[in-house]
Amino acid sequence: MFQAMPYDGTRSERFEAVLTQLGALMEGEPNAIANLANASALLKLSLPDTNWTGFYLFDGKELVLGPFQGLPACIRIPLGKGVCGTAATERRTLVVGDVHAFPGHIACDEASNSEIVVPLVRGGVLLGVLDIDSPLKHRFDDEERRFLERFAAMVSDVI
Repeated sequence: MFQAMPYDGTRSERFEAVLTQLGALMEGEPNAIANLANASALLKLSLPDTNWTGFYLFDGKELVLGPFQGLPACIRIPLGKGVCGTAATERRTLVVGDVHAFPGHIACDEASNSEIVVPLVRGGVLLGVLDIDSPLKHRFDDEERRFLERFAAMVSDVI
């Protein structure tokens, strides 16, 4: 049974606790969907002021909706389109402080104002992206980007 760790301490210590929890949740579990579902739930629980946390998986042609927490979302995103498709194509994390200023932004939830997308890559192969939206503008900072890149790397190792 999963037991949430208390989130006392510094922000950095809380991020480390979440990574420890992620490792415990995925340990010994070979099913990618189960791991992604628990990872999205853990992030939603751990990150305040977010309205969507989840994954899009690369099927060889485009990104396809995977496990998530939030309102129903866009099902397919072409590579190079929107924040998710751009991050996937460029294989780099995108932190967008105001999604309405991002050229070609795809609005799945009109409440979203900022977004971070981290590519899931293993051995140079694109697996998908981790996508997190917030109703607050400029919600995501550099410390959180580094944490989420580590989170995404852990997930990429087990899917």
